[in-house]
Amino acid sequence: MNIALRIAAACEALVDGVGRFAAWFTLALVLLISTNVLLRYAFSYGSVASQELEWHLLAVVALWGVAYTQQAGEHVRVDILYQKYSHRAKLWLDFFTAVFVMLPFALIICWLSLGFVDQAYVNHEISPDPGGLKYRFILKSFIATGFALLVVQSVATAVRIMLRIRGEEKE
Repeated sequence: MNIALRIAAACEALVDGVGRFAAWFTLALVLLISTNVLLRYAFSYGSVASQELEWHLLAVVALWGVAYTQQAGEHVRVDILYQKYSHRAKLWLDFFTAVFVMLPFALIICWLSLGFVDQAYVNHEISPDPGGLKYRFILKSFIATGFALLVVQSVATAVRIMLRIRGEEKE
């Protein structure tokens, strides 16, 4: 196994592990929403903290799930055009998308989020709502980690596709 393939495999293993872990947050989110609805409509009880926890869990699923979705090939693409391309053209398009769109975008967002996340930690940011969650600064760190995972997956995607273009890896 050459070094490029090992790099791609390591990147994909990291993204896969984090993505599978994040998938469990979806179950927690469904259970939390169900509980909140039951409590609200059956017992006229609501909690600001539990409602905030819903969107916190959704943020984790979305931010950590982006790279996992990319890895699985389940991301949104303009299939109406893509389906008409030859196999080789699709590989090149995927390569250029990974290198010149996905990677720079993820790097920029990751870089820009660092100051935002740092400020939230320094200020020990909490929810402005009475009864809200006290650790909002932790949630903001998922912006940087989510886009860092997308950087990792972009590298893995570019490496794998280049190996396929060169005929060194089968699909």
